Amino acid sequence: MAFFPSWACVIVGCISASLAVTSNLSDLYPPLWEESPGQFSDYRMKDGQYIINAWVYPERMGMYKILLTQTARYFERFAPENEQNVLWGLPLQHGWQYSTGRLADPTHRTKCGYESGNHLCISVDSWWADINYFLCALPFLAAVDSGVMGISTDQVTLLPPAKDKNLFCLNVSTCRSSFPETMNKWNTFYQHLKLHSSTFQDLLKYLWAAHTSSLANTLETFASRLKYYPKPEAYFGTSWPVTVEYVAASNFPTTLKRTHDFQKCLPPQMLVTGDVAPFIKDFTALQNIVLFGINTLYKVNNATDHLSLTIWKNLMKTQEARELVLEVLEIILNIF
Repeated sequence: MAFFPSWACVIVGCISASLAVTSNLSDLYPPLWEESPGQFSDYRMKDGQYIINAWVYPERMGMYKILLTQTARYFERFAPENEQNVLWGLPLQHGWQYSTGRLADPTHRTKCGYESGNHLCISVDSWWADINYFLCALPFLAAVDSGVMGISTDQVTLLPPAKDKNLFCLNVSTCRSSFPETMNKWNTFYQHLKLHSSTFQDLLKYLWAAHTSSLANTLETFASRLKYYPKPEAYFGTSWPVTVEYVAASNFPTTLKRTHDFQKCLPPQMLVTGDVAPFIKDFTALQNIVLFGINTLYKVNNATDHLSLTIWKNLMKTQEARELVLEVLEIILNIF
């Protein structure tokens, strides 16, 4: 079983590899960041409520943008220009999903999400889109609930998707009712965010606790969506949440620069029939290795009945261990 930490290290190390100097942070923003709503007044208002259609890419991205803007003041002590805001991982992942076509209709019954149709549409049949919904709605609405956003809890509501409406919560009240534990974890993160005594590592710990809880509550609900994808993409989707658990255990700092670099390691397009990592022609060597590592972690985790993940979490309990892993992998990944 000694080989499994090596693959975990490769993936975490990819995320933590040394960063190129970037003169303009705006170059790292997710697609259509500037065009997305940046304040509540940019959304439609009806009966005293802001109405957000989270099934349109810029409107969902705007939720993240407001969240990053409203929490920026809490990260000023760590770095200028909001670069160290640990919430950057959420919109950047959403942007990666959009740019790689993962928000489009995998059934091809509609043109939702495709260039030939409405490329800004987010399909409710997309597994990636559905899981991401809860990594957008829950942190966003919990921020409203915690007082971070500057509006009352009854002032914003999300529009339901075209189908399966009962699977999605739409406002603070229904999300608290449907996902009380996860909403509490996001609220705990925001409460610690307000405390000047909270360290950067503290914030990462509470962030990842909320993030992994958001996934745990929704994966089973939408597992049936994976049948719409080619087998390599479905397997990647199945493997991905396990990788997130490994990354979370390392307390990876989801800042703007680090997350941007991390995404260079991920598949740059949808996987299709015949794609077998590490031999996918259109991928870089690093993308091939990381995808192979992600799938391997999933296999090992299943084969050991989750024991491998438990061991990894125990290894990552100290800050010294986490820092050592990152330092070692920066050296290894410089080869690529």
